[in-house]
Amino acid sequence: MSISTTMIYRIEMNTEQVTFGEVATAVNGAGGDVIAVDVIRAGKPYTVRDITVQLKVDVHRRVAEAVASLPGVRLVHESDSTFLAHLGGKIEVVPKTPIKNRDDLSKVYTPGVARVSMAIHEDPSKAFTLTAKRNTVAVVTDGSAVLGLGNIGPEAAMPVMEGKAVLFKQFADVDAFPICLRTQDPDEIVEIVKGISPTFGGINLEDISSPRCFEIERRLQEALDIPVFHDDQHGTAVVMLAGLLNALRLVGKTIETVKVVVCGVGAAGAACIEMLLAAGARRLIAVDRCGALLPGVDYGQPTLNRIAARTNPERLSGPVDEAIRGADVFIGVSGPGVLTVADVRSMARDAIVFAMANPEPEIDPELAEPFVRVLATGRSDYPNQINNVLCFPGIFRGALDCRASRINDEMKLAAAKAIASLVTDEELNEQYIIPSIFNEKVVKHVQAAVVAAAVRTGVAKRIPPEYPMEVGMSVVLP
Repeated sequence: MSISTTMIYRIEMNTEQVTFGEVATAVNGAGGDVIAVDVIRAGKPYTVRDITVQLKVDVHRRVAEAVASLPGVRLVHESDSTFLAHLGGKIEVVPKTPIKNRDDLSKVYTPGVARVSMAIHEDPSKAFTLTAKRNTVAVVTDGSAVLGLGNIGPEAAMPVMEGKAVLFKQFADVDAFPICLRTQDPDEIVEIVKGISPTFGGINLEDISSPRCFEIERRLQEALDIPVFHDDQHGTAVVMLAGLLNALRLVGKTIETVKVVVCGVGAAGAACIEMLLAAGARRLIAVDRCGALLPGVDYGQPTLNRIAARTNPERLSGPVDEAIRGADVFIGVSGPGVLTVADVRSMARDAIVFAMANPEPEIDPELAEPFVRVLATGRSDYPNQINNVLCFPGIFRGALDCRASRINDEMKLAAAKAIASLVTDEELNEQYIIPSIFNEKVVKHVQAAVVAAAVRTGVAKRIPPEYPMEVGMSVVLP
C-alpha cells in the first residue's frame, strides 16, 4: 500500500513534435492521473505547461521518466505538493498584542512588564492567567519511534511534531511547540522536560520508543503538576475504545462478556489493554512476541509482567493464531502480516477486527472484510480510521481549561465515551463506528467530558465559568 500525493511537472513542449494528448497518455501509462493543466507560456513552436498529477509516491519517478522520454518534451522541473507545504515549516509565532507606539511598547515590555513579572513572582499560579502558559503545550520527542519510520532522530522528527502542533491549533486552538531532543537517555529527557516545564500548561510526549516511554512518562507525571500525556499510548487507546464501544453496540455484545485478543504489548498495546480493563473487559488476552502472556510468569520487563498479572484469566497459551480462536474482538497494534484469513475465520460470529498497525495493517483489509462484521484500521483510505486526532486536541483543551494536574484514567475513559456518543443509532453501521476527524462537535464533547471527569476526580484546579457545577456533577455535552 503506497501513499498518494500530488506532483507538479513543468514541461517544455515542441508542439511540432508532440501533442499534449501524447503527454497525458504517457502519464496515465506510467501510473499517474492528470488532474490539472496550467499554461505558463505559449508560443510557436514551444509551450511551457504545469501538469498536476495525482499518483502513488512510488511511481513518481516512472511518470517523470515517461514524460521526459517523449520526443519534443523537456522536463523543466518537478515539485511535490507535500514538500511545498513544508517549505519554511508549518508553524509560526504571531503576537497577540500589536506594538504601534511607545505606550504599547511600555506595556508589553519594559517598564510595564516588570510589574507583571513581580506579580507572578509573588504568586506563581498567576503564570496561568498572565502568560501563554494557560494555553501552551510542549510536543516533546527524541525521534526514536516516529510512526512508520522508526528511529530517525530529532531533526527528521521535526516535520511530524510541527504537524502535531498544527492539529492542536486547528482543532482545539491550543498553542503547541515542537521540542525535538538530541538525546535518547531517559534521565536526560526527564531533566530537560522538567527544566522547560514552567513555560507550558501541558506536556505531550510523542514518538518515544518502548519501553523507555513508560518510565519517562511515569517520572514526569510524578515530578510535574501539569498534565503529561504520551499520545502514542493513550491517544490510540482512547480512540480505539470509542470505536470498539460502538462496534459492540452494533453487534449486540458487551465489553464485559466478549473475548478480546490484543496483539502487540508495546506503548500503544499496553495502553489499549489498560483502557479495555478500565472499561470493564474481563476476558482479555495479551499476545506479544513470546505468545499469550500468562499470569505469574516473569517476562523480564515490568510492563509485560504488569499486563500478564491482569489478563488471560483462562490461562490460554500459544501464539496469536491459537489465542484468536473463538475471539469476538481482535485489536492489533503490532505489524503487518500478523493475521491471516484463516485466523479471522476462526473467530466468533460477528467478529470485530481493529488492524491498527500503520502504515501496513496486521492483515490486508480486502482479505479480512468478507469474514468480519466490523473492520477498522489506522489508515485514512479505509472506513473506520482509528486516528489520535479525535482525542488529543479535546483532551488537552479540557485539561488546560480546568488546569488539571494530570490526565487520569477517568478522564481518558470519559473522552472515549464522548467520542463514541457522537455516532447516533441512526448513523451507526459497519462502515461508520467512529466520527470523522472533521466533525466540529468532537473537540467540544471531549473537552466537556474531560473537565467533568477532572473535577469529579479532584485533579482540576479550576472550574471553567462555562461549566458551573459542583464537584461530582455531570457536564451537559454541547
